[in-house]
Amino acid sequence: MDALMTYLNVWGYNDWDPWTFLTILLMACVTVITRCFFFIADAPWTLPSWAQRGMQYAPIAALAAVVLPEIVMTQGVFIHSLADARIYGALAGAAYFFWRRDSRQAVLGTIVAGMLVYMPLHVGLHW
Repeated sequence: MDALMTYLNVWGYNDWDPWTFLTILLMACVTVITRCFFFIADAPWTLPSWAQRGMQYAPIAALAAVVLPEIVMTQGVFIHSLADARIYGALAGAAYFFWRRDSRQAVLGTIVAGMLVYMPLHVGLHW
């Protein structure tokens, strides 16, 4: 470990903790190994059917995890007033989606419907 600290001191890393450096190095190794695991395996690898069904919901779950807190929270605190344009925009978008979910333009229409409700309330009424 002293040789490593001497090497780092030569390059200007005077206050590096060797345990921090070792942790970063090991985390990089774990990341490379887990990402290359599928290339290293010799046999073809498939997910079980239950996992494949679950993966169909992964994009929806990720989107909900990102969007839902933006709708119901402001600066880490739940909103406590119904005078918030985000609620009504989200409801309008959801209503449009469930109305037209079988059409090809359901996603674009959802965005447009939500913004058509959100923008006048946010800009006009300053909600």
